[in-house]
Amino acid sequence: MQNPISEQARAAALAQLDAAEAAREDILVQHIANGVCINSRTVQIDPEVVIAPGAVILAGTILRGKTVIGAGCVIGPNTLIEDSTVDEGTTVNASQIYGSHIGPHNNIGPFTHVRVNTVTDYGVHLGAYVETKNSNFARGNTVSHLTYIGDSDVGKYCNFGCGTVTCNYDGKDKFRTQIGDYCFIGCNTNLVAPVKVGDGAYTAAGSTITKDVPAQALGIARERQTNLDGWAEPKMEAYIAKKQKLENEQSK
Repeated sequence: MQNPISEQARAAALAQLDAAEAAREDILVQHIANGVCINSRTVQIDPEVVIAPGAVILAGTILRGKTVIGAGCVIGPNTLIEDSTVDEGTTVNASQIYGSHIGPHNNIGPFTHVRVNTVTDYGVHLGAYVETKNSNFARGNTVSHLTYIGDSDVGKYCNFGCGTVTCNYDGKDKFRTQIGDYCFIGCNTNLVAPVKVGDGAYTAAGSTITKDVPAQALGIARERQTNLDGWAEPKMEAYIAKKQKLENEQSK
């Protein structure tokens, strides 16, 4: 439990908080007067931030540092953008962006973590639980969910299956992954850098790619499946009995 403060200290703290709130609201009012749509006092905008008229800033959004927001953007709710540029017509929903440049008409979020030196072109989608870092995405890329892309250069109109990971760090050095245009990266693909995937190539779901994949090829790096008949039977007997006992107890 914290020690109680004196009335004098409380009054000074409240005055400091009131001054900060007044300064924050002054910034919001200036942006609203300039044509930015802000309908919540929960928004926080640093003095250096530039927002084009017509942008919409939703509740819980924090814009820090030298951030620039383009016209027609919808930012938030619950979004943090720091020292980054977001071009016109882009939506950033419940995500965090640091030191990056997001291109026009992108769709970012929810729950996307865009780390420093990420650059996207027109119409890129970075979706739920996607993390990027020090990577370039050309036009029209789709990275829908549960993917990490770091230290990579991605051509246009590629599609990433969920669970894709660029393995860019060996414990000592960072290496880059290069992906061409129109590639399909299968779910749960590990791309072990340095590695290149050529234009129009596929990687099979569940593959660990350690060698370059030529253009128009299918890269497969997984062991042939083997089924051991009856292996699960003794384990399942005990498991099923446990669950049936629980079910009977819950039904009483």
